[in-house]
Amino acid sequence: MNDSLVRTRFAPSPTGLLHIGGARTALFAWLYAKTNSGSCLLRIEDTDKERSKQEFTDEIINSFNWMGVNFDEEVVYQSKNHDRHLAVAKELLKSGKAYVCDCSKERLDQLRKEQQEQGLNPKYDGKCRDLSISESENTVIRFKNPEDGSVVFKDLIKGEIEFRNEEMDDFIIVRSDDAPTYNLCVVVDDLDMKISHVIRGDDHINNTPKQINVFKALEVEPPTYGHVPMILGEDGKRMSKRHGAVGVSEYRDMGILPQAFVNYLARLGWSLGDQEIFTSEELVNNFSSGNLNTAPASFSLDKLTWYNKEYLNAMEFTDLLDLISSEHIKNDQYSKDVLELIRERCNSLNDFSTEAQYFYNKPKAFREEDRTKAIKENTLNLLSSLSERLSNLEEWKSDLIQEEIKVFVDEQEIGFAKIGIPLRLSLTGSLNSPSIDKVCELLGKEEVIERIDFALKSF
Repeated sequence: MNDSLVRTRFAPSPTGLLHIGGARTALFAWLYAKTNSGSCLLRIEDTDKERSKQEFTDEIINSFNWMGVNFDEEVVYQSKNHDRHLAVAKELLKSGKAYVCDCSKERLDQLRKEQQEQGLNPKYDGKCRDLSISESENTVIRFKNPEDGSVVFKDLIKGEIEFRNEEMDDFIIVRSDDAPTYNLCVVVDDLDMKISHVIRGDDHINNTPKQINVFKALEVEPPTYGHVPMILGEDGKRMSKRHGAVGVSEYRDMGILPQAFVNYLARLGWSLGDQEIFTSEELVNNFSSGNLNTAPASFSLDKLTWYNKEYLNAMEFTDLLDLISSEHIKNDQYSKDVLELIRERCNSLNDFSTEAQYFYNKPKAFREEDRTKAIKENTLNLLSSLSERLSNLEEWKSDLIQEEIKVFVDEQEIGFAKIGIPLRLSLTGSLNSPSIDKVCELLGKEEVIERIDFALKSF
């Protein structure tokens, strides 16, 4: 199977959202294929009829489309291969490499209990291995795993790995309800899809020797395997929602750019010198030249946000405009000036809409806690006096506005905050904004005076 044509795959179960660990694994498989001028396929492992949902399949496919990870060929649905899986199981049974087992659940539970009490790893004891039992509604088919020797393979990431056959058991490949099991289905599908390289999370590493033995029983060379270390939270614990382990679509909804997300994912366990920012083309061209880490990577939402801001800062106005969801921001000079002013404050696409809203909407009310912080003794008189001075300013430029405020502060012998805070609240409805003189210039003199007058009446 391992020839010059590289064919990888990503094979998620549609039982939930595509999370960051699965997305990273898929990205590595895709990049490995593309950097070797090969193909990467998507296989939906939907044999769990109760938990598999079409909505999750759709979400997985949409997430990859958003990321720009375009799989080759048609999507393969594992559930459609049921008859083929059963046929291979029968082939193994016929060739003596699998056997029928009629052990009851009670016997297997008792066996497991006794083994655990003896400090042994639970496994099937081979009772039915040589009994030639006929199939019935209460029987299963077990794979006849080799009893001696080892499974040795060279992992693309972890190097040479060895599993002793005596430590593995004769695992079930077809259940009593005629449902083929994971380790058989995966082998058959990888064989039929002509997969040459399997890149997946290292939580699958214990399945690998079982699958290699099935490939050998079918007299087919196994794929080359590479097991990617898991992603941990910054506290070193397994990823969970509190670390940011949400579905890929939720990062999109948070205002993360797909190119920033892909760049960050690639750097979670892969590196090329000290370079941090990579275009998709650079990742494809350089993936095989970089290094895949053997240790788990740590997810950081702050680092992902940093990547996002780097990409946002580099975007042209027209490109940014196409991505921002706002009924107010348009392709005109005013919106361009607004975006340039608030850009430094925005870490996500969503931030632009939030930060820009007061440039398009007058404050209609003020939060009590903001009023308490901004309005002190004599504040209203100071604000009224400043408004009058600003209304007499002939040229409405930020540097002149800044100078006028500075002169006013010096004349009144007050700190800037005493007038700056209520002025900012009056104009933006918030205590945080870009430089207030620049905000004033953009809003325009008439709008600034009008907003101050409204605030004076409201305060």
